[in-house]
Amino acid sequence: MQNALQPLRLAIIGLGMFGQRHAATIRANAGCELVAAADPTAAAAKAAAALGVPIFAGSAAMLDAARPDGVIVATPNALHVPAALAAVERGIPVLVEKPIAETVAGARALCDAARRAGVPILVGHHRRYNPVIEKARELVQSGALGKLVAVNAMFLIRKPDAYFDIGWRREPGGGPILINLIHDIDNLRYIGGEIVDVQAYTGNAAHGFAVEDSAALVMRFANGALGSALLSDATPAPWSWELTSGEAAMYPAQDANCYWFAGTLGSLTVPRLELWRYRGTPGWTEPLACERIDVAGADPQVRQLAHFLRVIRGEESPRVDGDDATRTLAVTLSIAEAAHAHAQRHAASVTEMPRAGAGKMR
Repeated sequence: MQNALQPLRLAIIGLGMFGQRHAATIRANAGCELVAAADPTAAAAKAAAALGVPIFAGSAAMLDAARPDGVIVATPNALHVPAALAAVERGIPVLVEKPIAETVAGARALCDAARRAGVPILVGHHRRYNPVIEKARELVQSGALGKLVAVNAMFLIRKPDAYFDIGWRREPGGGPILINLIHDIDNLRYIGGEIVDVQAYTGNAAHGFAVEDSAALVMRFANGALGSALLSDATPAPWSWELTSGEAAMYPAQDANCYWFAGTLGSLTVPRLELWRYRGTPGWTEPLACERIDVAGADPQVRQLAHFLRVIRGEESPRVDGDDATRTLAVTLSIAEAAHAHAQRHAASVTEMPRAGAGKMR
């Protein structure tokens, strides 16, 4: 256990946009200090100079030289596992950005290595630290809605044209399923329980890229509830966590919802936290009452870092450990696989249809 009186020494692997956001959060917390970073790019070297910390091209060299108490991995997704493994091998607790890995196999390999080494891994599904998400989970899990029967989620947003100037965002794997929906899947799992089955359809008619721009899916929860989700990054709309939560200043906040949870005794909207219930005898001809539940706002990134410091000191277990994050990844990848399988079946059925004029109507 670390000495609680001394600031913990943290390092960051990957000093891009997310890494620099972590750096700012570290500098605002008196319980820790940023002592080093690893990133081979010129832009990262400039950022490290502005932060006043040494930077290394490779993570192993940085970890051996700086010997930090904890490490934050904010690299591109493909590098999450090797960077986190480098820390685990040295007995250093890790906060790895989501997704934990690109594949379930990679995630499990990392989790297994961490268990063998006795090193804690925290995965950066930071929305779980938002007080709105915490309250929604409390209400659903406590039975305030009765038995959960239906869940709906929306991610409808318009990404700017310049967003797609980066080539990989126009290719398979760069669409809203793996980039954006994973956040919503984690929220739905955290609030409503495990997702055990999915079916999905995708389309790319809006952008015409090789990757999907829209998707529709249905899901089944372990508790028997059914769910649906609709997502697109090609439409002006207010129904997404980004625009409704007010969590990030870069998005103009909208007074709307993006999740709906329905139970036998009541229903709940998120993030507005409107709890709808009957005051008297339940029935569709009876008046419904709506209670707006208020929670104090807080920065999820700030709360996540404070939790990570307690994890490093051995005071708490990771709120989102590697196994938990692997389940979110597995569900999200299953959605992509289900959509791909449907597309293949559809293509095969179209190929097998008779050509115009080749047959007669009977």
